[in-house]
Amino acid sequence: MPPLRKTRKPDIKMVILGDMNVGKTSLLHRYTERGFKDTLSTVGGAFFLKQWGPYNISIWDTAGREQFHGLGSMYCRGAAAIILTYDVTSWQSLMQLEERFLTLTDSANSDCVFAVVGNKADLTDPCAQVITTEDTPAGLTPPHTPTVYKQVAQEDAVALYNRIIHYKALDSHTLPPPEDMCFETSAKTGYNVDAVFETLFELLLPSFIKNQALTQTESPTVCLEDCQEEEKKKSECCV
Repeated sequence: MPPLRKTRKPDIKMVILGDMNVGKTSLLHRYTERGFKDTLSTVGGAFFLKQWGPYNISIWDTAGREQFHGLGSMYCRGAAAIILTYDVTSWQSLMQLEERFLTLTDSANSDCVFAVVGNKADLTDPCAQVITTEDTPAGLTPPHTPTVYKQVAQEDAVALYNRIIHYKALDSHTLPPPEDMCFETSAKTGYNVDAVFETLFELLLPSFIKNQALTQTESPTVCLEDCQEEEKKKSECCV
């Protein structure tokens, strides 16, 4: 029987939340597998481990269906970053983030970082229609005139982000500008997908490194009861 491989505990945990059919799984697949494929709705949750330099990051993909809603809080427990995802062609999907999913983040870390991501931008924005992957040169697919109406403007996403910061009672002065944390992406073409994850990684790592250093330099705690018990044993041996 081969020896069991030890799995390294993730250094940072990220969670993707959002209504069904907004493209959460496709975003994760685009970032991790560098491609796009039609996916079925996620059941429960799934995660992917990403190496970012020497660090190990777990990215959790959660189900958007109503029947799995209660699991979201469990998946968010201990999360350092939350990606709230909506569909740029669906105003309802943006509203669902605030009405259904925001309270699930109460179990995340108190200093959790948030990003608001509007997916399916290729349906409304010619700039997002150009496929840019490692296998396909940029510009190979010419843009065409969008035929789908864009229901969510960037300003709407920024307004939601500001409400999130207020709800979480975070210090806005220590955070990047809201415009830098609201993205429009296309999992189909790869537009802006890397920017979402790498922006979050770069924000999280300094804080993680600082906390890690503090943990390693903390002086050991001495238990007085254990010391007293040890002294008692020594005195009994000398009698």
